[in-house]
Amino acid sequence: MGDEGVMSASEEGIAGASGYAPHPYIGGRTSVLRALAAWRMRWPGAPRVIVLTGSPGSGRSRLLTGFLMLCDPRFRKQLPLDAMDPATVPPDLPAPAVPSPEGRTAAQLLGLLADHFALGAARSEDICTELAAREEPVTIVVPDVDRAGPVRAADEPARVVRDVLKPLAATTTVQLLADVPRGLAAELAAALPSGQVRIIDLDDPEWADPEGLVRHAEAALSLGPPELPFCTDPSARRALAEALAERANGNRLTLQLAVQSLVMRPEGVDPADPSMLPGSVGEALDLHARRLGSDPQTLRLMLAPLAFAEGAGLPVQLWGALADAVAERDMSRDLADGMPLAAPFLQPAEGSERDEANDGKTGKANIRKTDGATDADTADGGRTLLRLLHPGIAEEIRAGLPDIPGAQTRIAMALLDAVPQQDWSRADPYLRDHLAAHTLEAGLLPQLLTDPGLFAHADPVTMRAAIEAVPLDRLGAPARTYLRTAPLLTRSQAPAGLRAAFLESAFVEDGLAPYAEALHRLGFPLPWRTLWSVPLTGVRAVTTGALPPADADGAPAAAAPPDGTTAAAAAGAEALGDIAPGPASAAPTSRPVATFIVPEGTPGSRTVPGPDGDASESGAAGALLVHDLLRPGFVDADPARVLPPSEEARAAAPFACTPGPDTLQVWARANREVVATLVSDTPITGADLSPDGVLVVATERGVTARQILAAPAAPTVPAQRTGGADTAASDGLDGHHS
Repeated sequence: MGDEGVMSASEEGIAGASGYAPHPYIGGRTSVLRALAAWRMRWPGAPRVIVLTGSPGSGRSRLLTGFLMLCDPRFRKQLPLDAMDPATVPPDLPAPAVPSPEGRTAAQLLGLLADHFALGAARSEDICTELAAREEPVTIVVPDVDRAGPVRAADEPARVVRDVLKPLAATTTVQLLADVPRGLAAELAAALPSGQVRIIDLDDPEWADPEGLVRHAEAALSLGPPELPFCTDPSARRALAEALAERANGNRLTLQLAVQSLVMRPEGVDPADPSMLPGSVGEALDLHARRLGSDPQTLRLMLAPLAFAEGAGLPVQLWGALADAVAERDMSRDLADGMPLAAPFLQPAEGSERDEANDGKTGKANIRKTDGATDADTADGGRTLLRLLHPGIAEEIRAGLPDIPGAQTRIAMALLDAVPQQDWSRADPYLRDHLAAHTLEAGLLPQLLTDPGLFAHADPVTMRAAIEAVPLDRLGAPARTYLRTAPLLTRSQAPAGLRAAFLESAFVEDGLAPYAEALHRLGFPLPWRTLWSVPLTGVRAVTTGALPPADADGAPAAAAPPDGTTAAAAAGAEALGDIAPGPASAAPTSRPVATFIVPEGTPGSRTVPGPDGDASESGAAGALLVHDLLRPGFVDADPARVLPPSEEARAAAPFACTPGPDTLQVWARANREVVATLVSDTPITGADLSPDGVLVVATERGVTARQILAAPAAPTVPAQRTGGADTAASDGLDGHHS
């Protein structure tokens, strides 16, 4: 959870007036620790809910981390509890639940809570109902709410307060401690009677800790080079620490930045001159630039791309291009010569950004690297990411820019230019996963949401969060399709290839055939091609079969479906040549069809005949619809004439399928290898796989047919495609961690 913007206190500490040793990690904050300890032990008169808040850099995260050390049996053993103020040490109880919202959505945070308490619910109201029914109260600590969400401009902290913290706070069996931004603290507290909640604002004089701030400064200065008098001489160090603490006005981040700047460039330091010491984060930036003989605005422009960075941080190779974009001039010389200028405000972030983004995602299905995954889906290559030392620095830099949407527009254009030949499979993961976040703040996201390749390659958690922040009436049809499919993409944790397959079917279902066909041309190893989809509710079962030649000749090619609409087909039906009609002069052949059992009275359906051919006796069995198997269109034919595949044909088929409540796997009979995995966002009500590999699946939404593309030697559907082969390997996506 840590707050990097605040430094450690000395291990030895300096005994307070009472003679007790300070907390070795916090170095002070005795009054706040006493209030938190009383809350933890449920002391009479203590509030059930505490809302911790303060300005950026006030030290909330470090305070909460230090308090949680006292609440965790593993860390308590490492602390000098006997030497500390007893009123600041809570009793030795089981550790509280500490779900971290950093980088997560409100829904993901609820998932963490449900997992921790082994709850069967997923919605906040159901989770709170189950917690309220418990005999023993539960203790929950939620840190760093200001860092919630995968997309900064989507304002996820407000959603966490509304959808998670307010319902928890209203549950009388929940003892809650939450660290929230000041702008949301009053909203959270207002939902409860005054006796049940208390706001602790670290900037209020009631909770001021000037001596603790001096200790922080002394501890930090003592780590400086020994040749500096104010780092080694106790009296000089104390004098400078007191001056720094007084100017910082309680802000730990301002103090830290001041110390780092002084240690780097100690010349001309005069503790008696307040103008040499910063009183805010902004002053710390500007004074440091002037001390190094640089223009403060240059420093701010250098750091601006990092102030706008999303996720775990900005890849170092993108820093220069984005700095040029923000400044609207060439910043290469400034960056080359300016590392000492920027260094006190930066920190590296090694490792996989995508892994961090996916840490803690929960879901019913977890699709591993099969059917459509590529090697690059699972690794990041250990890129070096850069980020600012503290979110408060980013907030200060953004506040100083005159036109944030304009800056984000230029950043978005620079990111697009960095995509190699506009091929998302070759783009840096930062481009794929976070371009949507930058265009959201620029006000341009709807214009971006027309690229099927980006939809498939982008992390679905971040893409979904960005799209959900746009009013629905501003979204085009492809974006609305993505939005309805996004829960499936995040729940399944599917790799890029399988995300492309799910989206391909969704586009066909929504009548967006050209977008489905585009995914086939992008080199994804898709496990299927969606042939058609019919929106039809109430389908209880589906079967495949064939009409004899006489019936096939007499049936219309594409009869109107029962609801009067036209069934959606992949690649625009025959117009794009993916499903080739047979020659007009060919000899009559059987016509492959699918039959659906639908509710009695469905338009166009025929009643299922009874055992003796009496239709009146079979009303309970439902009615039947006949649909062409290979192309869109219902068939006006007697269902009794449909011939099912023979047992020999099914036994000789190259594939078989195993359906479940909302998942289905297709596997090769020869080696039992899974060649396709289907995950549905609604229950599967029927499924059948034809001997030629056409999978027909009915769900609560409708019926869809897919041709399995791990094709048998003689594929049912002649291949007349344009672009790359469907089985060509993608160049990859650094994928999965939600």
